[in-house]
Amino acid sequence: MSVLLYRLGRFAYARPWYVIAGWLAAVSAVVGLLAAHPVKLSNEVRIDGTPAQNVIDDLAKSLPDASGGQGMLVFRAPSGARVDGGDGRTALVAAVDAVYRHDHVIDPRTALAAELAKKERSPLLQAQAAVSGGAGRPGGGAPAPLQDNGRPVPGVVVSADGSTALMQFQFDEQTYELPSGTIDSTVQAAERQAERGRLDVLPSASMMEMPEIVGVGEIVGVVVAAIALLVTLGSVVAAGLPLVIALVGVTVGVGGAFTLSTVFEIHSLTAVLALMLGLAVGIDYALFIVNRQRRLILDDGLDAHEAAGRAIGTAGSAVLFAGSTVVIALTGLLVVGITLLSTMALVAAATIAVVVLLALTLLPALLGLVKERVCSAKARRTARQRTAAAHPRATRWGSRLVRHKRSALAAATLIPLVLALPAVSMKLGLPSGASYNPDTAQRQSYEAVDDAFGPGYNGPLMVVARAATGEGPLTPAALASTAADLRDTKGVASVSLAGLNTSGTTAVLSLVPDDGPNDDGTKALVGSVRDTGRQLSQKYGVAIGVTGFTALAIDVSDRLADVLPLYVATVLGLSLVVLLLVFRSVVVPVMATAGFLLSIAATFGITTAVFQWGWMQGLFGLEATAPVVSLLPIIVTGVLYGLAMDYQMFLVTSMREARMHGAGPLDATVSGFARASAVVVAAATIMVSVFAGFVFNAQPMIKQAGFALAAGIVIDAFVIRMTFVPATMALAGERAWWIPAWLDRLLPDLDVEGDKLAQRIPLPATAASQQPAAARKADVNG
Repeated sequence: MSVLLYRLGRFAYARPWYVIAGWLAAVSAVVGLLAAHPVKLSNEVRIDGTPAQNVIDDLAKSLPDASGGQGMLVFRAPSGARVDGGDGRTALVAAVDAVYRHDHVIDPRTALAAELAKKERSPLLQAQAAVSGGAGRPGGGAPAPLQDNGRPVPGVVVSADGSTALMQFQFDEQTYELPSGTIDSTVQAAERQAERGRLDVLPSASMMEMPEIVGVGEIVGVVVAAIALLVTLGSVVAAGLPLVIALVGVTVGVGGAFTLSTVFEIHSLTAVLALMLGLAVGIDYALFIVNRQRRLILDDGLDAHEAAGRAIGTAGSAVLFAGSTVVIALTGLLVVGITLLSTMALVAAATIAVVVLLALTLLPALLGLVKERVCSAKARRTARQRTAAAHPRATRWGSRLVRHKRSALAAATLIPLVLALPAVSMKLGLPSGASYNPDTAQRQSYEAVDDAFGPGYNGPLMVVARAATGEGPLTPAALASTAADLRDTKGVASVSLAGLNTSGTTAVLSLVPDDGPNDDGTKALVGSVRDTGRQLSQKYGVAIGVTGFTALAIDVSDRLADVLPLYVATVLGLSLVVLLLVFRSVVVPVMATAGFLLSIAATFGITTAVFQWGWMQGLFGLEATAPVVSLLPIIVTGVLYGLAMDYQMFLVTSMREARMHGAGPLDATVSGFARASAVVVAAATIMVSVFAGFVFNAQPMIKQAGFALAAGIVIDAFVIRMTFVPATMALAGERAWWIPAWLDRLLPDLDVEGDKLAQRIPLPATAASQQPAAARKADVNG
């Protein structure tokens, strides 16, 4: 492998414009396709096979109007005024009218007027009469419908104190399928009319356009990464190359996925995940190779052409297999069988594959343009003054770890275990208005509804009722009895009719819980209503199903929690095989996996403490407590495992190479650590900078993903890889490299360290003579 990559690197260096032209063609093709077919992203969290999703799919056929995206607006009167009095009521009625008249909003008043015009009492009116009269619990605190000319305005209720009105309505399509700007223009139409009564208009979290994928925080993260590159490589020219590789990688990888968004659904988090990984991994992989080339030039006296070829042959081999572990970890998500996660995995894995290919082809081509300028004159002067002890700080730290290996190992084990404790109480859910910061309309809308109507109005359940036989219309008496039984269920605040199809065979009831959408009581209520449904089928011949965003969030969380152990086992099994092939050792793969389990547990613990408990949120600009996003554990597990194995690969291959060149087990651990640690620290800093930039994204799901990945890298790189691993290697000694003889014969020799390259194409004599033997030890990572 190393010889093949060496030749590839020399070819690309010698003929840079051939390679560059090929990649420019790929970029041009992606840009051209994006210009011809605008990007279409989704915010829908769809988990096929869950009870709530099945009900939604059935409803799309029997009552399409009820299966579109849901909108919710809160109208709030000035202090001491009422929304349903004087100018406020006039403005409120006008705002509601403006919303119902807006494009893509379903106007229920049209259907109601048609029913009222009929001489015979229609099924819709009969059902309304049957279900009403007990829609809420008795007492003076229940909200009341807004009245206009003596008739209730559909979809609008006013709080008992008159300070707030809540409008719930349906779009004719899911929100992510609406034309760009539809949601914003709907809100603006309401605001223009509400101004006349000095009413505040607060859209809910469901009334949010596509999240901003790249903002100021993300840009700052890339800038910090650029500074880290400059400090590590000491040259503006050298530092710019990894940035170019990362930017081209995300352009081709993420842009290529965008070109397919008209063919299959691309979730916004899919794009963000691929962007985060493409930037971070692209910079890191190019950094390893450029740093290796510079060390060959400065330490071994090679010219830039030969150094580039050998850097691709050695560090490039490590990059290839490190990238393979990331791809394996991501594609392992396919075993979960969830389309949303599968799409995320494939797009992110494809982006990583593109980045690896760029690092092995475009990077040496760019080095061919830069030539000897990759090392500044100052760096060359400094190199001439260097001795064999070129990494004094890293050598001292490594020596300390070896001397105090037991205490270092104990500390590196206990710290993640303590940080993991909050994960015991981790709750999963999907983002709601409570997940946003207080200065956002989504959070203010959530709190206004909570204060004026009760927490359950922020997460109503949709109960779909049909004849149990599947044929014939529902009778008003059966529907009324069904609503009454649901109303008597523990934890239910109110039940009302939300819709009925023209044939009267399918009715939709809006059930408001006592508790909020992410409370344990609401989860228990969903289970109770489903249990009640089995009884209703026998009592009244009515079959019911529970859906809506709240029920879907509960089902999604349960489904993902169930499949997480299977996913973890699959990824660990596959990656253990890859690590066994690379390191030809039993201890190293097991140690790497144990360290990862510690780091992922600590990551879940820290994320739970910050987002769910609210600890130290001020340090991260956060002011919202919410459950951990359901998708997060399984996504972070896959991504973090792949990235953790990157650092394992670059650090331990350096130790193994020193051991293969004659160093004792302890000396190999120290010297390998000393040579690899600086670039691993720089790579981890870059990763953390890129991921942390996404913490400031307004979308809670993206915010949590950025934080969890940044925290995970800090724990894994600095506690596990830089402390746990060398301490374990020192404790194992020679046993760290043990492998059964029969297994050693069966395994192919992948030659990640470049031994075959050194044997077949030795270093030039003039170069080899420039350094003492101790300083000429081969080095994959620099």
